[in-house]
Amino acid sequence: MATLRVVHNDEPVSDKSTARLDMKFEIVVLPVTDVDRAKDFYTRLGWRLDADYDSGKDFRVIQFTPPGSGCSVIFGKNVTGAAPGSAQGLYLIVSDIDAARKKLLGHGIEVSEVFHDASGVYDGPDEPYLFGRRRAQGADPEHRSYRSFASFHDPDGNGWLLQEITTRLPGRIDSTTTNYASANDLASALRRAEAAHGQHEKRTGQRDENWPDWYAEYMVSEQNGQEPPQ
Repeated sequence: MATLRVVHNDEPVSDKSTARLDMKFEIVVLPVTDVDRAKDFYTRLGWRLDADYDSGKDFRVIQFTPPGSGCSVIFGKNVTGAAPGSAQGLYLIVSDIDAARKKLLGHGIEVSEVFHDASGVYDGPDEPYLFGRRRAQGADPEHRSYRSFASFHDPDGNGWLLQEITTRLPGRIDSTTTNYASANDLASALRRAEAAHGQHEKRTGQRDENWPDWYAEYMVSEQNGQEPPQ
């Protein structure tokens, strides 16, 4: 009988059979009806066009990548047998939900109002998402990470959600590194550090000459899900 051995991330690896093998999730396939219409939509989103291959007969594949993302989407002709519009619950992680929504609106994309969860209500009239089927208007009142959303659809009805994440839960990222996917993410992190540092100086009643170190500690702690400096 086969046995399964669970290797924890902090458990030493003793042989090649248990060595970690990276498996990077890189492609989501979108079922669409009109390939050119879909291409126009994702171009308007401002996503990078990576490829548009057409065999000239019965096969075409197009690939787009959202800004700062390590995962891409593909669609085309004879790419998937799934029903057009059946891809739902596709999450785009952003550091500023209002800024992301405003940018999409500027590209002519219809986007829902920002909403947050209604305390995990899983029965209701709204389209289902991570925290249930009832959407409370506005961003999360406490501005908690993971809790504010907005949604939109492509022309075939494939469903996307913007989710605001400013602080990752512990264990979700490599605690030995601090990375930002884009200049916008870094700028947003600096603004949060600036606001928090302003409160820090109010509490101490004096100007902090060592603010660069304080900013750095705050930003690393925030991304790692640890308690930031006060």
